[in-house]
Amino acid sequence: MAGKFFDEWTIGDTLTHDIRRTVTETDNLLFTTMTHNPQPLHLDVEAAKASEFGQILVNGTFTFSLMVGLSVGDTTLGTLVANLGYDKLVMPKPVFIGDTLRATSEVIALKESKSRPNAGIVTFLHKAINQRDEIVCQCERSALIKRKD
Repeated sequence: MAGKFFDEWTIGDTLTHDIRRTVTETDNLLFTTMTHNPQPLHLDVEAAKASEFGQILVNGTFTFSLMVGLSVGDTTLGTLVANLGYDKLVMPKPVFIGDTLRATSEVIALKESKSRPNAGIVTFLHKAINQRDEIVCQCERSALIKRKD
C-alpha cells in the first residue's frame, strides 16, 4: 500500500500496520555488529544470563528502526520528501529474541511548509507493541510529505 499525501491526512488518523515481525537472533547479532555496538547484553549470552533480564536483550536501535520500517508502507512510501526528526523516543519494555512486534501510527500534528508549497509536515506517533500487548518502543516522527496536487 502506498503512503498518503500531506493533504490526505487528518489529525487523529490511526493505523494498525499489517506487517508483523518476529525478532531473531540473527537480526540482533547482525544489527549490533553492523553498528559497532559492543554491549555484552546484546552479544554475550553468559553476561546477559547474569543480568536482571536473564537473557539476550535485543538492541534498542534495532527495535526503533523496525518500528519505523513497519510503518513506512502505510504512511510515507512514495510520498516522503524527507524525515525531519524523531522526538520523545522511549523504550518502556525490553525486547527479547523471539518477540513478535507490530506497529501503530497516529497523526498528531499537521503543519503547512513555509519553504515548500508542494509539501507539508506530518507528525506521527509510532508505537511498537509485542505479542503481550506491551508497548516496547514509541516516538514522534516528523516527516515532510508531498502534496497530492
